Amino acid sequence: MAKKNIGADELISVIISGIEDVKGKEINILDLREIDNTVCDYFIICEGTSNTQVNAIVNSVQKKVSKELKDHPWHTEGMDNAEWVLIDYVNVVVHVFQKHIRQYYDIESLWGDAKTTVIETSY
Repeated sequence: MAKKNIGADELISVIISGIEDVKGKEINILDLREIDNTVCDYFIICEGTSNTQVNAIVNSVQKKVSKELKDHPWHTEGMDNAEWVLIDYVNVVVHVFQKHIRQYYDIESLWGDAKTTVIETSY
């Protein structure tokens, strides 16, 4: 059976929903498509308040994407210390940070040319 081709918008929507399910904070989407030589089309960046919440966000995203879209990440990195976890869905890469690590690396500034969308949450 051929794998269903999942659109980036659909994948992003499910990822955001997974982050919101466990109250991930400061969610930003960086659209990298207009920038030359990028490794993917989108970064989704968010933060958790502790190792436990970072792990909960990662697990929520992976379960939701698996259940709704029947897709799995190509690669996941950083689960050991849960300060910065990267979930790579090839065209969409999710970065889940603890606040101090996010501030230190400041990848939003590194990719300052990207179009940024801030997701408003109600919690």
